[in-house]
Amino acid sequence: MADEEEHRLRPTGWRVPAVLIAIGALLGVLLTNALPYLPVLPWSGIPTLLLLALAEGYTAGRTRRRIRRVPGTEPMEPLSAARLVALAKASALFASLAAGFFLGIAFAVSDVLELPSPREVFFTALGTGLASAVLLAAALYLEYACRVPEDDPDDPRGSA
Repeated sequence: MADEEEHRLRPTGWRVPAVLIAIGALLGVLLTNALPYLPVLPWSGIPTLLLLALAEGYTAGRTRRRIRRVPGTEPMEPLSAARLVALAKASALFASLAAGFFLGIAFAVSDVLELPSPREVFFTALGTGLASAVLLAAALYLEYACRVPEDDPDDPRGSA
């Protein structure tokens, strides 16, 4: 029994994303301060991350209804749910690191916003960091949506 508990997949808590955000922020600040000049950041990361967050949020809503067997939905295959949990975990880890990294860059250049290049880098990094945070929230919601509800003895459909 103890061996089963050891190999059980646990939900993503708040500690791992918080540590990854802190590590990413430290890396972003260190990299920005180590560079002699600031490279221009691509703005295309912002809509890309927001589209990923939208897709994961939509998938989470549908998955939650399917796992809870809401009338009008077809039951979810266990392998599909496992794949979605893996996607959610990977997205949460990536989004945590990316959010910290880009917010660290924004923080590092925040003292020279009167110059045009750092101002552009600041707004792009801030937007990308916030879009990563939205992706993190969507990934955690998708992971939550994949949880199997507790058995309800009054439910005529039986075990979920």
